[in-house]
Amino acid sequence: RLGQAESENLMPHDLINSKPISSAIREFFGSSQLSQFMDQTNPLSEITHKRRVSALGPGGLTRERAGFEVRDVHPTHYGRVCPIETPEGPNIGLINSLALYAHLNEYGFLETPYRKVTDGKVTDQIDYLSAIEEGRYVIAQANASVDEATGELTDELVSAREAGETMMVTPDRIQYMDVAPSQIVSVAASLIPFLEHDDANRALMGSNMQRQAVPCLRPEKPVVGTGIERTCAVDSGTTVQAERGGVVDYVDAGRIVIRVNDDEAVAGEVGVDIYNLIKYTRSNQNTNINQRPIVKMGDKVSRGDVLADGASTDLGELALGQN
Repeated sequence: RLGQAESENLMPHDLINSKPISSAIREFFGSSQLSQFMDQTNPLSEITHKRRVSALGPGGLTRERAGFEVRDVHPTHYGRVCPIETPEGPNIGLINSLALYAHLNEYGFLETPYRKVTDGKVTDQIDYLSAIEEGRYVIAQANASVDEATGELTDELVSAREAGETMMVTPDRIQYMDVAPSQIVSVAASLIPFLEHDDANRALMGSNMQRQAVPCLRPEKPVVGTGIERTCAVDSGTTVQAERGGVVDYVDAGRIVIRVNDDEAVAGEVGVDIYNLIKYTRSNQNTNINQRPIVKMGDKVSRGDVLADGASTDLGELALGQN
């Protein structure tokens, strides 16, 4: 039996044996080849690690057995797997990155979006096609010239592809069109300005090295960007976004208080949103995670606006280096 003095000084870890729980968790997360410790050096490395596609692991290939054919870029990678971003070592071509707009369908196949074209007119309808379905259609490039008003393809002959073959066809033969020129590459590769003017090997090194950038003390957003910096910063979750629109009531280094707009407030609730910021926390790679408010008292904000910058972001844009 515990004495009075002893029971007063008890800590939770004296009463509970956490070994069985922690060993079960450690075994669950540590036993699989594909369970990895998240790369958290900067927001880009985090988002890239989550979008990785691997041919290794249980039920997959081994490095020794995989030949050249498996590692090579294939026509069906178009819009699904990035042809650029892959490791340089023995894993080249076995570990890939998901392309910008790719997503998984219910059967686990990668699909990529295309704009529907009917009678030479580009519509707003977007269809996701798997590699097998894509082979049945004639697909134009994203930069084919289109009349803004009517949506018609203006050129007499349009560069298109069918079943992996490239050709020039008349607009009436085209059935689909790419969504964006960047749809063939990954997030990291699409951050490189003028990617089309770079040698593929150097672009591969560039997209791999961006992931190793240590967060700056004073981040600077790039003077020359590609337009995906904001999406990348926001989707990585490193910034703080307004859940509802309103007016900033109070700001300090640790929290932001927003008085919600009347039309967005829920009846019977206090119409105030409080955002507590993360201050000087350690990341998995021992880099610094710190959120800084970028709004002032009295500012009007809308839903989705960036309220605070995180690590390696400047005014809600990804900022990996200095200009």
